[in-house]
Amino acid sequence: MKVIRKREVIFNWIFFITGLLLLALGLALTIKANHLGISPWEVFHYGLHLQFGLTIGTWSILAGFTIVLMTAAITKSFPRLGTYLNMLFVGVFIDFFNWILPNTSDLWMELILLLLGIVISAIGIGFYVAPNLGAGPRDTVMLNLSKQFGWKVSYVRNGIELVVCLLGWALGGPVGIGTIIIVLSLGTCVGYAIPYAENFLNFFIKRGDKYENINQGTLRINHYD
Repeated sequence: MKVIRKREVIFNWIFFITGLLLLALGLALTIKANHLGISPWEVFHYGLHLQFGLTIGTWSILAGFTIVLMTAAITKSFPRLGTYLNMLFVGVFIDFFNWILPNTSDLWMELILLLLGIVISAIGIGFYVAPNLGAGPRDTVMLNLSKQFGWKVSYVRNGIELVVCLLGWALGGPVGIGTIIIVLSLGTCVGYAIPYAENFLNFFIKRGDKYENINQGTLRINHYD
């Protein structure tokens, strides 16, 4: 049982870290498609960057920290470890991918980057939410509202991102047709991605348990031989 539990923990953390990497990559891809407009939260972070300096990733961390404090005050509970790691790593990874990914001014290439960014971001959210190690600050709010009021995750996500987008636009963040596409589509993609990621994770855990049981049976047979 200890071996099986250890394997489950390992798979959970692999999915979690992979999800953060994918989410940051997806966000960075949408940022590279800046002539079409970037994702709502990045509009907000970009607007803060324009008004007060610092990098987009740094503002992502600071905004996440503020949300964590507000959520903790409302729910009267401290976030889980995964929430803090999400808050820190996503901001760092965004700056890293923004640094290594090339810029482009080709409209068709930006459209491809935008669509890839939406899909990859949704998959990333599904991957890091599935292990239940603690959702990120923004997604914690999304999941809490969905659970408390019985609203669909996609509706809550779209509503939150619409409000954030308007705040970012007021700060001077780049808003365009791409931003509207993200607002209308990302929440729906996340709604599909989370259950698929949960099933995918459970498949790996159960498959590992199956192999462990087979190995234990083989060891018992060899022992009796």
